[in-house]
Amino acid sequence: MRYMATYDLMETLRNTNQWLGATAKAAASYPAFALIPNPALQWMAAWGEVTERTFERMTVKPGWGIRSITCEDGKDHVVVKQTVVERPFGDLIHFKVQGREEKPRKVLLVAPMSGHYATLLRSTVISLLPDCEVYVTDWHNARDIPVSEGKFDVEDYTLYLVEFLRHLGPDTHVIAVCQPAPLTLAATAYLAEEDPDAQPRSLTLIGGPIDPDAAPTDVTDFGARVTMGQLEETMIQRVGFKYNGVGRSVYPGLLQLASFISMNAERHSQAFGDQIMRVSRGEASDHDAHNRFYDEYLAVMDMPAEFYLSTVERVFKNCEIAKNTFSVNGKRIDIGKITSVAVKTVEGAKDDISAPGQCIAALDLCTGLPDEKKASHVEPGAGHYGIFAGKSWRQNIRPLVLEFIDANSGAPKPATAPKRTTKTANKNAAA
Repeated sequence: MRYMATYDLMETLRNTNQWLGATAKAAASYPAFALIPNPALQWMAAWGEVTERTFERMTVKPGWGIRSITCEDGKDHVVVKQTVVERPFGDLIHFKVQGREEKPRKVLLVAPMSGHYATLLRSTVISLLPDCEVYVTDWHNARDIPVSEGKFDVEDYTLYLVEFLRHLGPDTHVIAVCQPAPLTLAATAYLAEEDPDAQPRSLTLIGGPIDPDAAPTDVTDFGARVTMGQLEETMIQRVGFKYNGVGRSVYPGLLQLASFISMNAERHSQAFGDQIMRVSRGEASDHDAHNRFYDEYLAVMDMPAEFYLSTVERVFKNCEIAKNTFSVNGKRIDIGKITSVAVKTVEGAKDDISAPGQCIAALDLCTGLPDEKKASHVEPGAGHYGIFAGKSWRQNIRPLVLEFIDANSGAPKPATAPKRTTKTANKNAAA
């Protein structure tokens, strides 16, 4: 009950701040006050509006908001989100473009389960839709999943990806963004050994911590500093009675958000201060740059406790993917079994979450893959967000990824890779 009370306390504080914002906005907007113009009242109303919206967004799942796209025929085609595979902890969804012939490029976009919803990849989906059939892993908020559905850890996550890939078939091209990159690599290796005919054509890993020790950051250093007991004691809570997942152990989204904001507290404080002033002057709008960003950034989801703890312990502390010792249901997954799936890594030169060197480590693990099926790219001047959803993605990385997909769209031909040293592999993979 102690952990449930803590969860409810955090939700109470969020709800109280939302209520205070709504109250301040309503009180300061009282029509009679217009008789005596007062800048303090305008500021109070603006503060209330920004505060109410800020705390309200924390429990709302954002919509995808992708209604139509313009296709090669010059016409706008309606986009419909379809659920292809429905599972308790996450669905496989497809963005169907109505009235358009099916595109030959079938892309599975693996979204992170790291606090934010899959809608964080909205701009990535929009950029791929004109040229691809886009499928996305849409992970669910753990607070809404009944305890009766059981646990969900890194092994379950990997098996979900295996199921999705089997459903989509072997003509699929996978793009894994950030956190799921190591487990997507493991899922591909799992299929290479257990069900070779279900392997995807290509695998693009973007800013993922394949080997966290290759280039330590604040994120990886945190995982090294704390013990698993400390994490479980300070980060894990039980969902309260308000939600369907009552009693489920989670890493709460609100606690994650507090960590996100603390990393750049001064910048966020300045952003909200500036927004309050814009609202008070009548210069803000419902979909201005501030609201577009923070409506997504503040919308957080609870993460299953088993998934969070097993990720920290097995991927970051024990480096099971980097050491090629990862196992699923007691069976070791050998990444060297990948012999026909083309693998490309993408890193940002200024990525302070998954620093350059962490993701490219995947190429050395693919010892059974010939060099001509390996590629890597380091985007100059790009941070973590930019390599999958920012300017760098749109202008430079996306065209390279599509070229890589096209170059590996034929039927896979297993090949035996010649033995080589790590130094030689890195040199060849830097193309």
